[in-house]
Amino acid sequence: MTKFHENLLAFHVAGVSVVYCRVLSLSLFMAVCASLAAARDLALVSNKGNAVSTMAFPELVKVCKGQTNKWPDGKSVTFIMRAPSSPEMKLFLEKVYEMPEAQVKELVATANHGRVGHPAIMIVDSDEDLVNKVASIPGAVGVVDVYAINSSVSVIKLAGKLPLEPGYLLHGN
Repeated sequence: MTKFHENLLAFHVAGVSVVYCRVLSLSLFMAVCASLAAARDLALVSNKGNAVSTMAFPELVKVCKGQTNKWPDGKSVTFIMRAPSSPEMKLFLEKVYEMPEAQVKELVATANHGRVGHPAIMIVDSDEDLVNKVASIPGAVGVVDVYAINSSVSVIKLAGKLPLEPGYLLHGN
């Protein structure tokens, strides 16, 4: 084999390994980005007419499971969330519901049984829909990405902390 052919073969092997490394690196980068996108910082928001400004974690769990029907001021409680199957809700299901997606769906159906006019738990398609529903339903609270919050809702302190404060329970990482 000539020196030219040896160099060509070495370049081809090296070229394949370079391409392989680039594909592997890109795949790894995309996987990390996807996991970071799913690990969002969430916030608990409320209808502006609600008197609730802070909530203990056990209270949140009861609201999310449809076990709290009325606020102290007598308004009906409605919890609004994104679909349990959505990647952004993975953290929430783990921390609050402590059950898999299928069981959460069953819980939602059970909690809403017999509450035709005013469901205990509503599921919406987007953060924008969630904020709009919370803003328009008296007694509503919801969990939303912190960057979707606007002036139409109030942020509720959870266990004495606001979103993005150290130790906040719905922090994404």
